[in-house]
Amino acid sequence: MRSVLLLPLLALGACATGPSVSERMATLVGHSEADLVQALGVPVRTHEADGQRFLQFEERRTVLYPAPDPFPFYGPYGRWRGGYAGSAYGLAFCDVTWSLRNGRAQGFTARGSCG
Repeated sequence: MRSVLLLPLLALGACATGPSVSERMATLVGHSEADLVQALGVPVRTHEADGQRFLQFEERRTVLYPAPDPFPFYGPYGRWRGGYAGSAYGLAFCDVTWSLRNGRAQGFTARGSCG
């Protein structure tokens, strides 16, 4: 369910022509906590300190890294160096933490593969 909540965040990260996650998140600055939850889904963590409230939204997904060129690379003097390694899977993540004061979004930080 969490990956569905932040899917729009990473979907734009994969698209070079669309706005970045930072640009999209910036439009939510000044909005209420309810507006954040409506736009991003339920946060996975919350924390309160020094009159501020922090909401963390995250997404984890498996990505496929394509295989390199299947033809081997020959180094100096015709010695074979490398070759076909096959595709690999990896984990991509995006964590966005919002800070709220008096019920209004003040700012955010994004970590990971947010695009």
